[in-house]
Amino acid sequence: MRLYGLRRNSIDVVEALAGQRAGRLVIVDVREARERARGFVSGSEHVPLGQLKHRLGELPKDCPVAFICQSGRRSALAATAARRAGVDARNVAGGMNAWERKGLELDRETA
Repeated sequence: MRLYGLRRNSIDVVEALAGQRAGRLVIVDVREARERARGFVSGSEHVPLGQLKHRLGELPKDCPVAFICQSGRRSALAATAARRAGVDARNVAGGMNAWERKGLELDRETA
């Protein structure tokens, strides 16, 4: 599986979904809870960007991690921070905006 997409350390949404489904990639959503409640990648973990520094130890070390946010900006910051901490990290290019444009399925929080 090609894990590097258009830019170095970046993958597109289709690659991210395929990697997650194959068990070769963990997707981590770095958006705030109110954003995630509108829809999120099924099976993704949730670590808001503001908490990432203190939760880096929770990230898997045995497989790549792909960070996703709404547009790809915050997740790029998260991927950079995680790589500096020794995590094999990528940014999902275009974030949830790209995910939705591709028509990929989303889960919703239930009350």
